[in-house]
Amino acid sequence: MDPIDYYNKYAANVFEESVGLDTGEPIREFLSFLDEGDTILDLGCGSGRDSLSFYEQGYDVTPLDGAEEMCRLAQIHTGLDVLQMTYEEMEFDGAFDGVWAYNSLIHIPKPELPGIFKRVAKALEEDGIFFLSMRLGDSDGFRGERYFNAFSERELRSLLEQDGYFKVEKEWVSNDIRANHPNTKWIHILARKPGGQA
Repeated sequence: MDPIDYYNKYAANVFEESVGLDTGEPIREFLSFLDEGDTILDLGCGSGRDSLSFYEQGYDVTPLDGAEEMCRLAQIHTGLDVLQMTYEEMEFDGAFDGVWAYNSLIHIPKPELPGIFKRVAKALEEDGIFFLSMRLGDSDGFRGERYFNAFSERELRSLLEQDGYFKVEKEWVSNDIRANHPNTKWIHILARKPGGQA
């Protein structure tokens, strides 16, 4: 099933399962690279949980999601305007100081990711910060109705840096914050868009 169709179909369940999760540590790391009031794009905002956290801390946040039902629920939850847009439709140009992609690119086939990274880089100002988290693993493919990608640390870092759009500043691995996924681990990367990029 197309991921957007999936998240439209199961939006209420996804919202309930994700809205209360604690993403505090990655958020703190991300915000340590930004200044108060900076602009943030929440890429694949889902429930709007992290967008609301950024907003309440004084940041100028733009939530974005491709699934209409997720956008509707996120808008109700946050009180913010939520952009309904796929990653492939993004045409921002130097609009953001930071882009936040918490577990939101996990359904993108690996060959398509460099094109999305290019759009993220274009959306960022020079020296902007990109936060990315992906599943740690050595396999990818369909599980149930959805495709999932997974990466080794070296593979993900190489893919992110290969076209020169980003330079990794920090990376770490953590356990899944969902109690019912004790064996799942995540790679978190903070990468900077080098100055002088378009």
